[in-house]
Amino acid sequence: MARIGVLGGMGPLATVDFMDKLVKLTPASRDQEHIPVIVANLPHVHDCSDAILGNGKNPLPQLLEGIELLNNVAAGVVVIPCNSAHHWFEALCQASKAPVLHIAKVAVEAIISDGVSKVAIFATEGALACGIYQRELESKEIPYLLPEAQRGQLAINDCIREIKAGNFERGGHYLSMACKEAADHGASTLILGNNELPIAAQYADVQGLTLLDSTLELARASVEYALIRGWNRLGWDS
Repeated sequence: MARIGVLGGMGPLATVDFMDKLVKLTPASRDQEHIPVIVANLPHVHDCSDAILGNGKNPLPQLLEGIELLNNVAAGVVVIPCNSAHHWFEALCQASKAPVLHIAKVAVEAIISDGVSKVAIFATEGALACGIYQRELESKEIPYLLPEAQRGQLAINDCIREIKAGNFERGGHYLSMACKEAADHGASTLILGNNELPIAAQYADVQGLTLLDSTLELARASVEYALIRGWNRLGWDS
């Protein structure tokens, strides 16, 4: 049976948020019209951002174990709702028997460049260091800015930490601080390039910025991939 394979757990709340979006984006009037999904929720994967920055253990062996789990259940496409994990995208693609969607590619493809003055990228320090969003924006000649290390990025780090700990109001407070800095520097669009940031955005003043939720775009691309192939119709004759 064709199905979406989700390599998740980084973190668990963000994976639940991704699944919520995936289900809500699916045009279904009954259970049998939904898309089959297998989720590998692996919260013990070493912190990807820390590893990229040289401050933690390499998570690649654990990520590859997750890919093998999805191979074993015959996933028809693999999605990874963790931006920093895409630092190892090529290695994961080589190990996967199914195509793997790239979160930064599908997110940047959703940007309507007309009228966009500058795009701010909010993500972990590791995701910024590996440049997954910068490369995609540069390929489309879309101007972007990164948070100032001693102000905006620290606020983003604090936001992510608070959301992971379940402190949503505090997370929103820190995201509001980072959004003000981005708006003051001329940003019109904000890429939420971390899975906890869309949750924080529900509690934040985003300063009128147009938000681009990377996990929402990944869910949208996943649903589109499955619907084109009719995976939502597999149970109709059962």
